[in-house]
Amino acid sequence: MTALTDRTDDRWDDGLIARSRPRPAGPGAGPSGEPGAEGTENGGAEGDEGDDALVRALSGAGSDGGKAAAPPLSPEGQALRLRLDALRQLVGLSRTRLDGKTLAEAGRVLDEAAARRGLSPQHTVVAIAGATGSGKSTLFNSLAGVQISETGLRRPTTAAPIACSWSDGAAGLLDRLEIPGRLRRRPRESAEAELLRGMVLVDLPDLDSAVGAHRDHVDRVLALVDAVVWVVDPEKYADAVLHERYLRPLAGHAEVTFVVLNQVDRLPGEAADLVLDDLRRLLDEDGIALGEHDEPGATVLGLSALTGEGVGELRELLGQFTQEKGAATRRISADVDRAAVRLRPLYVADGHAGPEIGEVARAEFEDRLAEAVGAYAAGLAAERAWRRNAGKACGTPWLRLWRWYEGRRAPRSLGGLAVLASIGGRGAVAAQPPPEEEVTARQRVEQAVRVVADEAVVGLPDPWAQAVRETAVRGAEGLPEALDELAVTLGAAVAVPAVRPPRPAWWPAAVLGQAAMTLLQIFGGLWLAGQIVGVLEPRLMPPVLLMVAGIIGGPLVEWGCSLAARGPARRYGQDAERGLRQAAAGCGRARVLEPVAAELLRYREVREQYAAVAAGGSRLSTTRQ
Repeated sequence: MTALTDRTDDRWDDGLIARSRPRPAGPGAGPSGEPGAEGTENGGAEGDEGDDALVRALSGAGSDGGKAAAPPLSPEGQALRLRLDALRQLVGLSRTRLDGKTLAEAGRVLDEAAARRGLSPQHTVVAIAGATGSGKSTLFNSLAGVQISETGLRRPTTAAPIACSWSDGAAGLLDRLEIPGRLRRRPRESAEAELLRGMVLVDLPDLDSAVGAHRDHVDRVLALVDAVVWVVDPEKYADAVLHERYLRPLAGHAEVTFVVLNQVDRLPGEAADLVLDDLRRLLDEDGIALGEHDEPGATVLGLSALTGEGVGELRELLGQFTQEKGAATRRISADVDRAAVRLRPLYVADGHAGPEIGEVARAEFEDRLAEAVGAYAAGLAAERAWRRNAGKACGTPWLRLWRWYEGRRAPRSLGGLAVLASIGGRGAVAAQPPPEEEVTARQRVEQAVRVVADEAVVGLPDPWAQAVRETAVRGAEGLPEALDELAVTLGAAVAVPAVRPPRPAWWPAAVLGQAAMTLLQIFGGLWLAGQIVGVLEPRLMPPVLLMVAGIIGGPLVEWGCSLAARGPARRYGQDAERGLRQAAAGCGRARVLEPVAAELLRYREVREQYAAVAAGGSRLSTTRQ
């Protein structure tokens, strides 16, 4: 697209200077009296009188440079601000969990929203887009009331975006669109122009142009404008490039979309209505909500830019649309909706109520760690130690003497082996557990971590599930070693206690009873020996009865003590097992469960932020599901 140019004294006027020289009488005469050479589209059209005095540049008009004090936010604007804040926090919380390419679209939306909200809120930027030969430049000139954009049979006619502003103060917006000053125009000053005050209209190159730079202009500007008027013609309204590349991806922007069927004057009878109905069908298939029956959505109408049929209706719709001053908010909101839809698989897992580590998973994790650290075996060892201590205290002296002798001759307990090995200088070798047991314990720990991580990530989106697994693996790196240290310290203290287990209240009485039985045996034996050597009067029965009572009473006391010791020994073993289990569980919580829970908490936070971003995204007017 190029600016209208008139040849005057062999010089080209680029339209930057308001031409005020008197125009000779007669239609179609140029500024120097020569006939005007304006090309026409669809058979040609004559230029309006006084074009040379009405076409002038908009090069930074307005003292604010395109920036003005923002008015109080509407409820829709306040809702959008909350969504943008949530999106900004969402990106910040996700930056270390998701790659930059995934968050690039959300970052672009935030940047463009900040740039647009920092510029004039009193202006609405509308782009006119269409395919080759659709008549968009003719419609652009018709709305402006003056020949601004060049039209003609040569294709492509438009080469660069050209803008027309109906009021001052839009320089900042046009700078954002990278439209140079030589391509900025003003419309004809008329009563109709007052309807469009505040609108900035941009004529774009052909979206199906064979020149790649033209298509780049279209894509760049369409991403920045507040609204789009799509111009189609009866021959190419179903063009695949238009629907697949532009309309379908922008289906969520229905509220800021106008679709006009141009050149209806070429359709006989009811053909225009039939084409419009088919166009609405195609738009519905694209997912674009149609603004029918007073519902929000895209506006579809037919017109003829050449004859003016329907142009007035479009001008009124655009005027009302501009005066509402909500196009920029709706466009940004639609961009946020589209970003939320694309981010949904990264933050929302269908069928998952809420990420957490269940009580069953925690209990199973602690059980596996307790099994890996040998808590059950340690409890049994503690129980045996308690009963062994009880046997030493309540057993017969002769049996205790025999056990001491057997222990000195051939120690059979792991505790005795460890003590003897440490005394003999072989503690380093004996303290090492068998390689098979070490591997098994490590495998149990790894399995416990893997199972609890799999339980925690059920239903999570893939990036966050991966983050949870990585957190669990990092926490489990030193867990086997920490459990080994617990087994060495607490387990050894249980197996070979440095302090004797606590004694019940009945234990002194049992010891006195065993001592009495021993004294009976000794007294009876001495009495009987005195009779044998003749020192005492021979009375065989009393000493024999005393010895039999002592011999039978000692084992009976020991047996009774063993029965009474079962309960306390079991409780003591359970306490020892519970202590080692709790120590292992605490180590597992600190290294694995708490970091995993923190990661799940972060996910819940980002999911709440995503819910705030997606709020309102299900509206029919913005995203048709």
